Amino acid sequence: MAMFPLGMVLMPTMVVPIHVFEPRYRLMTRDCMERGSEFGVVLIARGSEVGGGDVRTDAGTAAKIIDAREFPDGRWGLVAAGARRIRVSRWLEDDPYPRAEVQDWPDAAEEGGDGAEIAANLPPVTAMSRRVLALQSELGATGPPATFEVSEDPATAIWQLAALSPSGPLDRQRLLTADGAARRLSLLADLLDDAEKVIRARIEMG
Repeated sequence: MAMFPLGMVLMPTMVVPIHVFEPRYRLMTRDCMERGSEFGVVLIARGSEVGGGDVRTDAGTAAKIIDAREFPDGRWGLVAAGARRIRVSRWLEDDPYPRAEVQDWPDAAEEGGDGAEIAANLPPVTAMSRRVLALQSELGATGPPATFEVSEDPATAIWQLAALSPSGPLDRQRLLTADGAARRLSLLADLLDDAEKVIRARIEMG
């Protein structure tokens, strides 16, 4: 699979704009468009998005191109959507662009106890997410509206909440690589609780 290491974490269900300007990724984009193929997005653990020499994580997300525009100078503007979680089994040479052998990495099937835990915890975590986004808006920060809706499918809803969370790249990587939906939801609850405390403290301090 063609790979696009970035300084961000793409979650399944997440939609992001991507500006493609490096020659190698312009070629990658053209190849993906011609073949109708996906590309993988992984987080750069150390280094820069530009020029190579980066250290990459081995867990990421397969991305589908849902809109693309090529500019006269060869740059591309993409809109990509996270499709599913993947794991890199082997990196190949970066010629003509980063590529890797990858495997789909679905969550393990939830057991009865996990399903009950998700059913009990998903509504309060959803409410907490809306509260945090509303508090962010009160601070003047840009972000998704607190009136968002999530899927009726619990696993998809958890991915959507993870994508909406105001977390940094390392915390988002923890969410991406969490061992199952129940664990992801529990971790998300902890991150949102911390975020709410920080935002409320900032509001109280004026």
